[in-house]
Amino acid sequence: MELAFASRLCFPAPKQYGREVNRCPSNGYAPRRYYSRKKSPYTVACTAQQAQLSEVALETQKHELLRAVQDTQRGLVTNADQRSFIEEAMVSLEGYCSGAPIDLVKLDGTWRLQYTSAPDVLVLFESAARLPFFQVGQIFQRFDCRKKSDGGSVDNVVQWSVPSLLEEENGATLLVSAKFSVVSARNIYLQFEEINLQNFKISAQLQALITPAILPRSFLSLQVLQFIRAFKAQIPVQNPGRQGVGGLYYLSYLDRDMLLGRAVGGGGVFVFTRAQPLDF
Repeated sequence: MELAFASRLCFPAPKQYGREVNRCPSNGYAPRRYYSRKKSPYTVACTAQQAQLSEVALETQKHELLRAVQDTQRGLVTNADQRSFIEEAMVSLEGYCSGAPIDLVKLDGTWRLQYTSAPDVLVLFESAARLPFFQVGQIFQRFDCRKKSDGGSVDNVVQWSVPSLLEEENGATLLVSAKFSVVSARNIYLQFEEINLQNFKISAQLQALITPAILPRSFLSLQVLQFIRAFKAQIPVQNPGRQGVGGLYYLSYLDRDMLLGRAVGGGGVFVFTRAQPLDF
């Protein structure tokens, strides 16, 4: 009898995390307590800490890559060890975006070139290093795709100059325009359309030669200055009825302030960082 009575008593249940649910049986016995599954504060804190550590590791990897390319003159001056280290740093970063689709909202905007191994870009740096009358300034990629879902447009912008005739490094702009379409999760296809020479900014020396400050500026000299500043040469890349020049571009990493790309087919790698919008 004592054992039978004791089996009907209610003993306190051990403390558990979760929401208690009472279910009252119809047989008169004390109700059992059920608990819904819920993460404990300790588990939530651990998850948040792991995410924070992952973010710190990511920023460290980005810093290491930028430090590795810092003294390479954007890829012009490198040795085998440097190229190997840069490649390893890029692969480490690319692992964070593996398989994720391209975010066109993040891609939209202006990106400044920090490093490349692309031969068609390095030849510009090599020419500037050899020729005293030619300078290469900043190089940008400008994407316009914020309101698009499957592509957009991109401008490859090269600022260059001829010392004494044009302003230092930013005396003129070479702009190669292209349309692009998203062909897979992280691949875009570029279809080049036009090459432009524009934004000529003559140097103070040339301006003084054309319109000397000590003489009244004539209408003709002012017209010459205006013509130079407004000069724009357009060269179409594609011919009517023919397929234009194009190429496959793999966007291997993308976040709010860094873009890594690989030209498919051995065209080289690219490291970009976010830049302020261009004023043209």
